Amino acid sequence: MRVALAILLGLATGAAVAWWASRDGHDARQARAARAEAAAAADYEDARPVLYRWTDAAGVVQVTDAPPPSGQRFEKVDLQPRDGIEVDGGRR
Repeated sequence: MRVALAILLGLATGAAVAWWASRDGHDARQARAARAEAAAAADYEDARPVLYRWTDAAGVVQVTDAPPPSGQRFEKVDLQPRDGIEVDGGRR
């Protein structure tokens, strides 16, 4: 009985030491959390409904929900504006 108990305690101690040695450090956890947060923010931005404003070859301003032809300069316009005031001095 004592031998079985000693083996069981040895296995449990070995498993605990292996778990402790293999776990992530504090820096690794923070880095993983930061990557997850950045990915969630990127997914949120990609999921926002947008319109595309661009000028075609004839000089007509087009506003569509589909991206313009490749190579065409465009501006993304939020379908649902963000809260607050956004100042952009580069717009014409």
